[in-house]
Amino acid sequence: MVDKPQQGEILGIPYNFERPSIGRMLSSYWQPGKGMLVKKPFGIGYTLNLANWRSWIALVVVGGLLWQEQKSRSDAEEADEDEGGPVEVIVD
Repeated sequence: MVDKPQQGEILGIPYNFERPSIGRMLSSYWQPGKGMLVKKPFGIGYTLNLANWRSWIALVVVGGLLWQEQKSRSDAEEADEDEGGPVEVIVD
């Protein structure tokens, strides 16, 4: 039986299915001198390089958007609780 490769690329997208180690995990998320996206240490695709300042900006923007969504959801639930009663609609 032929062993299948544990890492490589398919259609330009990297994959790596080798057993992850702590050293490889840490070194893959912190690569000074590399771009914003680097190959994932395990799995398919790319991940953020935390040594790049643009990655931190992306994380802050995503965190802000999630916070805003949660806040608007809780505000909408409070508004629904306040309206609670029936509404009379008059049509001419």
